Amino acid sequence: MNRKIMIIGAGGIGSFLIPLLDRTGLYDITVFDPDKVETKNLTYQNFKKGHVGQNKALVMRQEYSNVTHASQFKVLTPSQISGYDIVVCCADNLDVRRLLYRQGFGEDANLKWLDTRAQGRNGAVISYKVDKNLASTLLAGKEGSFSCQGENWDGSAKGVNYMQVVVAGLAIQWLQNYFIDNEVFEYKVVNA
Repeated sequence: MNRKIMIIGAGGIGSFLIPLLDRTGLYDITVFDPDKVETKNLTYQNFKKGHVGQNKALVMRQEYSNVTHASQFKVLTPSQISGYDIVVCCADNLDVRRLLYRQGFGEDANLKWLDTRAQGRNGAVISYKVDKNLASTLLAGKEGSFSCQGENWDGSAKGVNYMQVVVAGLAIQWLQNYFIDNEVFEYKVVNA
């Protein structure tokens, strides 16, 4: 029986994580993302020119056979994230993270979740197993969306960062270990 995974965000991190999950054949994947593929995304996200103008979640559904559901709507409520073995946040804003963190921490969590982040040369993977006393620190930051390229990216291929690929790799390894009951980390921070 395949595990049910929800991926929120199919951009910088999600567009690399989803194909890795798909290749294993072990997961039924649901993807939520309201954004469309833009030309600027082609440099650092896992999309092709023919995808420009299309919804990112729907592209993932079209390209990968284990993506069983795709939605171009935002995830706003606990009812949207219920019924999954784990929910993975690959989104670029704090609102979705807050929704996940409100589901709890440790073995008492109402929902198992994984929070993935990349910005510039920094990245992090944070699991529901993290100490709940760190939540306020992990949710600190400015409101709104932010690029995984960081604030100083000039939009050129020359200055592009690929920390989102590293984070996607850490996330798939965490998920693989989690589902075979191997030890998993509470969180991991990386920088280059």
